[in-house]
Amino acid sequence: MCERNFHPILAVSAAVVEKGRILLVKRGVEPNKGLWSLPGGSVEFGETISDALIREVAEETSIVVAPGEFITFHEVISGEENATKYHYVVIVMGATRIGGNATAGSDAAEVGWYTAREIEMMPTTNGLRKVVAHIGGLV
Repeated sequence: MCERNFHPILAVSAAVVEKGRILLVKRGVEPNKGLWSLPGGSVEFGETISDALIREVAEETSIVVAPGEFITFHEVISGEENATKYHYVVIVMGATRIGGNATAGSDAAEVGWYTAREIEMMPTTNGLRKVVAHIGGLV
């Protein structure tokens, strides 16, 4: 009998906050297509978390960031009827914009800056509201 060996995928998300608003992307691909989330994505083999954060934010938003401090982490596990399709462990880090203007790119359908109150009314990925509450003093 051949056993399948699956492992969670390490990912990173950036909490970029300016003037009481946080940068979000509307996901254009699965998982979570059509939902709003922090910009980010998978860490590539041999890539540091900071380098992944810089790359992913640039790919999704055209913004250049300087990585900040660790904020929290969460997991994204999804699938149907006991068949896990996605399992990500997502490290959430603060980040400061050092260049560029927000434009949707790569797998982002839209990008924008939103207040915590606006985010409460948006369709978001699981855990986003908890992350926003966690950084509440910034937004």
